Amino acid sequence: MNLPEGFISKYQEILGAEAPAFFESLAGEVNKGFRLNTLRENATEVNLDLSHPLAYVPTGYYGSVSGRSLEHQTGYVYSQEPSAMYVGEVAEVVPGERVLDLCAAPGGKSTQVAAKLAGEGLLVANEIDRKRAGILAENIERVGAANVVILNEDPHTLAQKLPGFFDKILVDAPCSGEGMFRKNPQAIAYWHPNYAAECAQRQRKILADAVKMLRPGGQLIYSTCTFAPEEDEQIVAWLLQQYNYFKVVPLKKWSGMDSGRPDLANGDPHLSGTVRLFPHHFKGEGHFIAKLQDQRPQEERKEKRKKKAKQKVLRSLVSSERTLWTAFEESMFNNETQLSLKNLTCWGEHLYWSPEGSPNLDGLRFLRPGLELGVFKKKRFEPSYALALYLGTERAIWKISLTHEEWESYVQGNTIPYNDAAYANGWYLLCCENKSFSFGKLVNGTIKNFFPKGLRLHPILKK
Repeated sequence: MNLPEGFISKYQEILGAEAPAFFESLAGEVNKGFRLNTLRENATEVNLDLSHPLAYVPTGYYGSVSGRSLEHQTGYVYSQEPSAMYVGEVAEVVPGERVLDLCAAPGGKSTQVAAKLAGEGLLVANEIDRKRAGILAENIERVGAANVVILNEDPHTLAQKLPGFFDKILVDAPCSGEGMFRKNPQAIAYWHPNYAAECAQRQRKILADAVKMLRPGGQLIYSTCTFAPEEDEQIVAWLLQQYNYFKVVPLKKWSGMDSGRPDLANGDPHLSGTVRLFPHHFKGEGHFIAKLQDQRPQEERKEKRKKKAKQKVLRSLVSSERTLWTAFEESMFNNETQLSLKNLTCWGEHLYWSPEGSPNLDGLRFLRPGLELGVFKKKRFEPSYALALYLGTERAIWKISLTHEEWESYVQGNTIPYNDAAYANGWYLLCCENKSFSFGKLVNGTIKNFFPKGLRLHPILKK
C-alpha cells in the first residue's frame, strides 16, 4: 500500500514503536461481518455460518454475506464492518426512545438501532446526500422497520425544526477516512496534511447543530472512521469545553480495543473513556467512538402544543381510500397486526403508517414519513414491497410459499405459474423458507410480478 509520506511521519510520531505493525496491518486482510435482524421472529433461521460471533455485539458475526442471497434480500441479515457495529451497541438504545441518526447512510447503525427499538419509539434517520439517502431508505425498508422516518436534510435546518427533541443522537461524522484505507485504498488519494483539520471544522459545525436537538439528560454518541486526533480526541475535548454540561461515559474496552489518548488532545483524563480501534490490535477497520452524557436535569417530555399541528405536505385518507385499505388489512392481516387508523397518512397517492411521536415534516425534505403500506390506484389498493418485508409470515393470513428456485425467478422479475385450486385470485404474501419477500397477485394460475424493478437481481450469465 502506497501511503503518503505525511501520513507515515504523522503516525510514526503518534504510535512510536508500534508504527511498523500499524502500517503493516493497513496492507492486511479486510475483516467482514454481518448482523442478524432481531425484528424477524425467526431471526436465527438462516443458512449462514454463525460459528464466529462477535463478543461485543450479541447479533454480530465475522463472515461475508452474498447480496444475492435469500437472507440478504429478505432483511434477515445486514452486512456491516465489525468495528462499525460497536457504535450502535454502545448507544444502548431501549424501546420507546426517540433517536436521531444524523449522518445515517448507508444504514448500518440505523438498522441496528431500529432492531433495538423493537417497534416502540421513534428513529429519525437522516442523510444530507440525496443519492445516499435513497440507499438508506432501501436498507431500512429491507429490514422491515416500521417506526422510522427518513429525512434528506442538512443538520442546521433540522436543529431549527427539532430543538431538544431526541433522547439519543448518533453522529457518525464525515471524516478523513483514514480507518478505511485498507478497505477502500482509493481514499488515500484524498489525504493531505491539512485534510483532518478541514474535516474537524465541518464536524464541529455538525455537532453544534446536533447538540441543539438533544433533550436535557440525553446522550450523544460520536464516531469516526479515522485515526486522526484532530477528528477524534480533540473533537471530544472541544465538546466538553464548549458544552460544560457534558461528561464522557467510559466505554467498555473489549479485547483488542484501545482507550482514547488524552495526550493527543488537551490532556483531559476523561478522554481515556473513549475507544480507539486500531487494525494491528483489533480484528476490524479503524474507528473512534465516544459517548457523552448531558448532565442537565432530565425533564419529563411534554408536548408544547395542545393540539398536534396539521401537516400540509401529508394528508388524511378520504373515505374511498379508507374503505380500500380497511378491506385489504382485514383480509390480509391477523388481528394483532392491524394498524391504527389514526397513524395513517397519505403522501400523494401513497399510504404510510407514521410512527407515534413523529415530528411535523412541513418544511423538511424527506424520503419516507414512516412505513409505506402501498399506493391507491383507480378503485384499488396495491400493497408495497416495504409492507411485505414488515409483515413476516406469522402476521399474514393469505400467503403462498415458493421454492428457492421460484424465489430466485421472481426477484429477477418473472411471473410464476401457480395452479392450485385451493387459492383464489387476489393478493398474497409470498414466502420462501418461512421468509416473506414480496407481494404477488394471483391471476388465473399465474402469480403476477410486483417486485420493485430497481431492486431486481439480474440473472448470472453462464460462460
